[in-house]
Amino acid sequence: MTLQRIAITPAMVRGAVELEETGRGLLPHRLPRWARRQIPDRFMVQTSAESAGVRLALRTAADVIELDVQARRIADDAEAPMPPSVYELTERGAVVATAAVPVGSRFVFTFDRPYGEVAPGPDATARFTGLGTGTERDLELWLPYYDAVELLELRADAPVAAQPDSGALRWVHHGSSISHGYRADTTTGTWPAVAALRAGAYLTNLAFSGNAMLDPFTARTLRDTPADLITLKIGINLVNGDVMRMRAFRPAVDGFLDTIREGHPATPIVLVSPIWCAPVETAAGPTIQDPDRAEEWSIAGGTEADVLTGHLSLQAIRAELAAIVDRRQDDDHRLHYLDGLSLYGETDAAAMPLPDNLHPGPDVQRLIGERFADRVLIEFTPELQRSST
Repeated sequence: MTLQRIAITPAMVRGAVELEETGRGLLPHRLPRWARRQIPDRFMVQTSAESAGVRLALRTAADVIELDVQARRIADDAEAPMPPSVYELTERGAVVATAAVPVGSRFVFTFDRPYGEVAPGPDATARFTGLGTGTERDLELWLPYYDAVELLELRADAPVAAQPDSGALRWVHHGSSISHGYRADTTTGTWPAVAALRAGAYLTNLAFSGNAMLDPFTARTLRDTPADLITLKIGINLVNGDVMRMRAFRPAVDGFLDTIREGHPATPIVLVSPIWCAPVETAAGPTIQDPDRAEEWSIAGGTEADVLTGHLSLQAIRAELAAIVDRRQDDDHRLHYLDGLSLYGETDAAAMPLPDNLHPGPDVQRLIGERFADRVLIEFTPELQRSST
């Protein structure tokens, strides 16, 4: 069978804020170039480049689709074998096909050796077959959330076009590794993707593992990104990095919101506090590896007494975020607060524990996504839209 080459156009790519022409293809970015130049560490260079929520929106009657990619994943070293990447096709919110693709290049990084050297690797092909019924259908091809993916060539056995704009709610989300999706099985299993697919929303996921730090360049990116709804999940990275005290936290949140409001004066914003994380509920960070356990298991590096001196715990952050929203609502009726414990709380943790005491596994990622869709995207959003008219 001969497949025809299809031009990958910018109109096909969703979930990116910028597309770079590389000479070989298109490289989606979740931060613009000016912001990428301000990234302060090598870990964020890779995690912000990863394809969380990035996808191709295609209209086609094809039975076979192939996508050539050059993908890069973070790795402890340049030699150890890694599982294949998973590319997924969805239709009307459901996965209809998957393709397992060998990993290409590696971003060699550990926190003990934070150099971020790139070990080049081969291109690869995601191949989907048995798709067609002879009639056009709308498909989304989701890239793996844990890989930075350069789009090289698209082929199919029938014409392929970009899906037209459906008018779906444009939802822009910012958060930590929990929102990025770490420990989810696949991209469509990350909680923002679960929520978007359930509610039929147009997702742009600006979550950066380890780097929901109230960075000004992230706020400016959110300011400049078109959105009907913005959600901000703030707190866990500030605690597990122990990077801020309450005195700095309060004005940093206000400044983050002020910057976003410069570009979105009437857009509903939901400030979401952290989900349950037992080690740092009442104790201060940082979160550290338990030295008495061989497997990954997070414990608090600080104490409850530290919180009394201005260090941050999750309980302290939830209380402060609620207070900030309450204060700002006097002038900003389109700002709302959502308690993260309503998405995953102590009772949930007893039934569905976090596998490393910090990150949700696939079951909890899906739970959070379903609850978020029902409580914000489906039920809460119409209220927000009415308030903006």
